[in-house]
Amino acid sequence: MTDRKIFAGASVKRLRRGAGMTQVALADALDISASYLNLIERNQRPISARMMLLLADRFDFDPRQLVADEPGGGIDGISRRLAGPMFDDLSIDRSELEDWLAMAPNTAEAFVRVFDHGLREYAPSASKNADSLQLVQREIERWRNHFADLDAMAETLADELRLGSADLYGAIAERLRARHQLAIRILPEAVMPDLLRRLDLHSRQLQLSEMLDTASRTFQAAILLGELEAQSEIRALVTGADLQDKAAERHFQSHLSSYFAAALIMPYARFLKACEQTGYQILLLERRFGASFEQVAHRLTTLQRVGARGLPFFMLRIDRSGMASKRFVGASNASLAESPRRCPLWNIHRSFDRPWEVHTQLVLLEDGSSWFTLSQAVQGVGSGAGRNQSEFAIGLGVAADLAASLYDARGLDLSSENADLIGLGCPACTRPNCSQRSAPPKSRILQFDERELGLTPYNFVAD
Repeated sequence: MTDRKIFAGASVKRLRRGAGMTQVALADALDISASYLNLIERNQRPISARMMLLLADRFDFDPRQLVADEPGGGIDGISRRLAGPMFDDLSIDRSELEDWLAMAPNTAEAFVRVFDHGLREYAPSASKNADSLQLVQREIERWRNHFADLDAMAETLADELRLGSADLYGAIAERLRARHQLAIRILPEAVMPDLLRRLDLHSRQLQLSEMLDTASRTFQAAILLGELEAQSEIRALVTGADLQDKAAERHFQSHLSSYFAAALIMPYARFLKACEQTGYQILLLERRFGASFEQVAHRLTTLQRVGARGLPFFMLRIDRSGMASKRFVGASNASLAESPRRCPLWNIHRSFDRPWEVHTQLVLLEDGSSWFTLSQAVQGVGSGAGRNQSEFAIGLGVAADLAASLYDARGLDLSSENADLIGLGCPACTRPNCSQRSAPPKSRILQFDERELGLTPYNFVAD
């Protein structure tokens, strides 16, 4: 796999100043010259793997934070903001962004702040919902989708519930009844034709549709228990996010309630131990914790507890059109999950043709990063109720150099030369001669030759 140069000057400077050290003092500790450290902090030199480990050892932090803290979210973060139609005519390619971040990191950060502020303040009302979702998505990414306080509280509560019953659903139901005077009632689909869950405070009932499967019933009950017993912790996280948007606050609160429910069903330490023992075998994890494929996939993106980290997975949920309705990048920093478009050569799309089967693929992106991915088609929650016949494909991925321990990767050669070449959607992809291409790359000039016909109608200047 091609090594990606990491420019982390702003992060290194922040660490140094936080420790009250001069450049000379930190340079001595890292066994480099002060002038070289100065170049690193000005993003004139990339940071080496050795230096990342030395910094991590001295300042006790996850070295992957250096990548996450790149100005403007790094190249991937800025690329997401430049993906809109406003910038289509500029043909900005990745090399230009690399130069910008290297030469002027502070102006890149300033651009992102002005851009994001503009989204909040001046977006037309028709796009406010999308803007609210973006605000929440960025807050989740800032936390790497790991909320340690919620995890710890859910883990303690899960242990307490296990003392009373091995049946988690029954234990949650009893807790709701005894402590909160709330009963769970399963109602026929005809009574709740357009609803899967309803909290009726007049009758003191959590009413669930019979169309919910066992895993979904437990999850919905766990959400309510979290909303009641982790209310102050969830509210503190929402308030601390300072989203300044009511819709975003409600959406973030909903995400945190679901996070707590997943942590209650799959307590951190027990879940991570099961992952490592089984090679992250999804089916066994589903059975062991009474969870669905989607619930397990989501939980895998959250395993970032200090001192007990799991593999850094990303998760994506798409419909048949390729539209993403969920994305959790976690600690993976995967542009494959962050991209607004999908490559048709990624076999996540084939999941719809063979549902309930896990599809694996080793893929190589243009930036040289290689990923091992798993995909499976699932029905939407409560599918079959009324006119609800929804289906989605769940995609999971982890860096190929970390995938050797996975059950689904056993016996496979994970070297990049064996990977399938894919892109981040045709407008962002510059791979030549792709017969699947449906649009030209934005960053390249088209060429036309009336005497020749290639594999694609879109021929373009290579660079």
